[in-house]
Amino acid sequence: MSGLVTTDRAGCVVAFNRAAEVITGHQTAAVVGRSVGEVLQLPTELMSALHAGLAGERARRVDFSFRTSENEVRDIGLSAAHLITPDGRTGFLLTFQDVTAIRRLEREARQRQQLAAVGEMAAGIAHEIRNPLASMRGSIQVLRAELQLTAEQSHLMDIVLRESDRLNETIRSFLSYARPQPLLARAVDLMRLLDDTATLLRNSPEVLPSHRITVDGPDGDLILEADEGQVKQVIWNLATNGLRAMPDGGELVLRARLQLSAEGEDDAALEVVDHGVGIRPEQLDFLFQPFNGSFARGTGLGLAIVHRIVSDHGGEVDVQSQVGQGTTVLVTLPARRRWSQTA
Repeated sequence: MSGLVTTDRAGCVVAFNRAAEVITGHQTAAVVGRSVGEVLQLPTELMSALHAGLAGERARRVDFSFRTSENEVRDIGLSAAHLITPDGRTGFLLTFQDVTAIRRLEREARQRQQLAAVGEMAAGIAHEIRNPLASMRGSIQVLRAELQLTAEQSHLMDIVLRESDRLNETIRSFLSYARPQPLLARAVDLMRLLDDTATLLRNSPEVLPSHRITVDGPDGDLILEADEGQVKQVIWNLATNGLRAMPDGGELVLRARLQLSAEGEDDAALEVVDHGVGIRPEQLDFLFQPFNGSFARGTGLGLAIVHRIVSDHGGEVDVQSQVGQGTTVLVTLPARRRWSQTA
């Protein structure tokens, strides 16, 4: 589906086809006579080129982001060319497509390429770092138990042990991301997993007295076919991120429901909602890349692991966020298995 817009020499809209209305949300009657740059939110450099008659070029291609009236951001690919009639050049012809889905697939392909490269390094890292680290930690524990230490020396050894644990956790997360385990499918009650996670969180050091954790969903079971351990990992990673985004407290909502997919199949929808600091728009495209964390206590792999698990299950992750207001992460998973065991 291609949007088609024609303009006069001044860049004012003359015609606006049905596909253009669908992509932009604008009606033809509301845009005719207005500047095409304003209507399509064209980049400044393209508008400058149009005012200069495309600077002698036959056409110009650009990609840019368009924000609809419903505050939805879409990736647009647009070509601008001269509109030529028997009387000569009378304006410009702009054709454009909504390439949001294509760009998302390209980003996912790049992430999978990164995962493949990281996987090749994983085994070496496990032997070269993890094994010596375990030996060092064990030696420190023996020395701490056998030596008469001053308070300062004891404190220094505690720091060494604590930092070795932190490094070991980073390596564990790295290996979990780079070398995922085979999916073990079975019937899983999503509501039970949410309740279990909420109980664990309420008794964890991540939660402050000013935090509230709410579980919302249908009465009774909500069954899907999935790897229970990996779905638990998804919920835990998203929930702990939500809590970290609310350093001064607030409500964290864990919500689940069944919904129909575009193909008419049952999907399990999981929402994790916080009312925290939010995410800047320019960060959203890089949110699921490894080592892209923004929390001091994190490894930078939590969301990358979430994305990998959901993708392996044939699901999708969508993030909506506003700075200062909070973030909603929506995970959709097939309620019945439609993914490959070797994904």
